[in-house]
Amino acid sequence: MPARRRKPAAGPTIETPEDIRRGCRALRRRCRHMRRIHDAIGDPPLRRRQGGFPGLARIVVGQQLSIASADAIWNRMSTGIHPFEPAAVLRLEDTELRALGLSRPKIKTLRGIAAAVAEGELDFDAIGCVDEGQRREHLTSLPGIGPWSADIYGLFCLGAQDGFAPGDLALQEAVRIALKSESRPGQDELLAMAERWKPWRGVAARLLWSYYAWSKSSQSTPTGRAS
Repeated sequence: MPARRRKPAAGPTIETPEDIRRGCRALRRRCRHMRRIHDAIGDPPLRRRQGGFPGLARIVVGQQLSIASADAIWNRMSTGIHPFEPAAVLRLEDTELRALGLSRPKIKTLRGIAAAVAEGELDFDAIGCVDEGQRREHLTSLPGIGPWSADIYGLFCLGAQDGFAPGDLALQEAVRIALKSESRPGQDELLAMAERWKPWRGVAARLLWSYYAWSKSSQSTPTGRAS
């Protein structure tokens, strides 16, 4: 049987550290705030993740949790479920999933995603080939998957070069800190700000997450979540 060909992505993607460097150079030219952020922290990490069912499942695990807590639960899940695929998740009892650290709402969401894949309602190859709006609409039609989860999937699992997550609180707070504002921007305001960062909003988001972590670390030192 011939090897299955990978479908083309819907738009440019971030695949390597060189892509990050190219994005940083472009953002420095068009935005003085991005230039100042980049001067402070340098190039942000690539932060690419596995896509498909495991990728979206990991995002569900991380909803409203610290990075450390999410990583701990994910490590238990990826170790305890072999192979990590929809059928394996559907076979487990709720008590078994709770023992791995999942809450009842997240169990329901994970089962819903697994069922959608098993029944052919969710095709991750197809999701990677549509534009941001279509991807968001399709993913958010699944119970428990909101705009934030859909945006994070596009950013990290698909590597969308122009992906963004205006609802992410760490991004909003990073902008507040960078602009020395008293209040952080809301989703609509942040999305409007991000217009100037196109078509490299995916790199801008990485810069802001890294800047947020850097600023928190600087404040905690005696001398002085990214999602």
